[in-house]
Amino acid sequence: MTNIGLVRKVNEDSYLVDEVRNLFVVADGMGGHKGGELASTIAIKTIDDFCIIDKNLENFNELLRKTIEKANSLIYNKAHTDEGFVGMGTTITAIIMHKDRLHIANIGDSRAYLITKDKICLLTQDHSLVRELMNTGEITEEEANNHPNKNILTRALGIEQDVKVDLFEREIKPGECILLCTDGLTNQVKDEEIFNIITNNKLEEAVNNLMDLALKRGGKDNITLVLVNYNE
Repeated sequence: MTNIGLVRKVNEDSYLVDEVRNLFVVADGMGGHKGGELASTIAIKTIDDFCIIDKNLENFNELLRKTIEKANSLIYNKAHTDEGFVGMGTTITAIIMHKDRLHIANIGDSRAYLITKDKICLLTQDHSLVRELMNTGEITEEEANNHPNKNILTRALGIEQDVKVDLFEREIKPGECILLCTDGLTNQVKDEEIFNIITNNKLEEAVNNLMDLALKRGGKDNITLVLVNYNE
């Protein structure tokens, strides 16, 4: 689900839900004059077109890495050959679920969470200035939430010719949920609130309630979330 929010004039978020391939992606574009919208669209389309999953595939993380690197090249080349799109880029967070394994790739500050019956676990790490300041102990998490530079990214898709993709793999059990979301959600709704809404509602109701809460608190950014329940 995606929503333009209550402030922005363009929805620069894009997402992919493919239950056949168990492939799920969110992207949050940046760059004025529809540059962000195009960047996130290119990222999603590239993953959709080139993330080929067959029965002989063994290295899912490598597939995600190569596909995202291709998207990076396409966005970078567009930004450097068309003056109207200079500086455009996007976050990307993608997962593939295969058997009992969860494969995750991310660049930027769009997040992936694992929700069990007992806890919510952040699976990705934000590539942002405030995260770096938190990692070095210069600011607290509370200070980060109100920091004037909280939206500055230290890594994004399409900005540099080459990009490092963070890759993770972990076990996933039946009944557990995965949430992918852009910062339009996480800047408005706390992790504890996300956990309570997901564990106390059916899947569709949880998605609607999360979206409604983010909008109720101002809807300052585009909001996109994908919630997936894992079943064998």
